[in-house]
Amino acid sequence: MDAAVNSGSAIVNVQDRRSLNRAGQALSCLRFRRTLYEVLRETALNCDDIVEEGATYLRTEASASAVETDLIWLIRLGVLRREVDGQGLTDRVRLTPMGWQVLKSLQGEIPPADLISRLHHGIRRRWPRA
Repeated sequence: MDAAVNSGSAIVNVQDRRSLNRAGQALSCLRFRRTLYEVLRETALNCDDIVEEGATYLRTEASASAVETDLIWLIRLGVLRREVDGQGLTDRVRLTPMGWQVLKSLQGEIPPADLISRLHHGIRRRWPRA
């Protein structure tokens, strides 16, 4: 039985490592600056708040729908989560503990990804594993 528990633990560790790697790659491929993630650790923001701040939170200009699409992708990866209030889910997002863990592993501003990483990320994003 111990062997089964240990092998299950190893699988979880590999999956955790893969999740962290995917999340780290997404942070470097997407348009958001480190400042945004640090703010999201303390308070929740919605898409319009992010677009209004523009250069404070974004590396490049983007429409509200493009920012929302990126936020949804980060939610799917486990970096962000929707905030909940008394009425249910809101349109605001916050950083998850996993997102903070990934952010802590990156020193300074999040470095932009190279071309190969962007291609890999784009493929993963358009055709994710089930």
